[in-house]
Amino acid sequence: MRSPVPGRATIHGRGRPLSSEPARRAGLLCGVVAPLLWAAVIVIAGELRPGFDHVGQYISELGERGSATETFMRYGGFVATGLMHVGFAAAFYATLIRITNRPRLTLLVAVLIALDGIGRIGAGLFACEPGCAAPESLGQRLHGLSATIAFLAIAAAALFGAILFRRDKRLRSLSAYSFASGCAGLIFLALMSASEATHAHTGLYERLASGLLTLWIFVTAVRLRKLDSKS
Repeated sequence: MRSPVPGRATIHGRGRPLSSEPARRAGLLCGVVAPLLWAAVIVIAGELRPGFDHVGQYISELGERGSATETFMRYGGFVATGLMHVGFAAAFYATLIRITNRPRLTLLVAVLIALDGIGRIGAGLFACEPGCAAPESLGQRLHGLSATIAFLAIAAAALFGAILFRRDKRLRSLSAYSFASGCAGLIFLALMSASEATHAHTGLYERLASGLLTLWIFVTAVRLRKLDSKS
């Protein structure tokens, strides 16, 4: 079969460039690895900070300016996983565009996943002050803005993903899960915001929101890899 693009080989008769396949598969793998790395860095950084309270303190406090775990959390946690999310977003689009008839919705979800990754990178590049309690600091304001963008973008990606997945029978089982993940993530984010004045369970709500939405990335990436292996 002739390649639709002169001079570029294709596989499976679908017009996919051979040169792009390793990058796309690596991007899908990023979606699997990033959530595991995120969880591991949070746990390890917490262990390296005696007395750190995961229930009451923000994840960002593990990377607060001047802390023993600042560099590890900022670059090993936020920046590294943010870059992986951007890579997964590109692979998500490249994979889904071949099997769905909703190019605009596919692009929207991919852009939201990438925006989450960019937000994470920003949250890592701009550290919060000790206790994340200096809203007048430009660095902390940029950190907070980046984290907010990341949270809202990934929640929106899950919600729009529910619509996208419902259109394909091979992914339909992900639809309800995506909708539930997006809704639950937003609920826990609202609870986190409401508890900021007292810091009662603020860290717990943040971790539940982050955990559920990050798990959505993991589950989606695993499903796409399995689907890809059958094609």
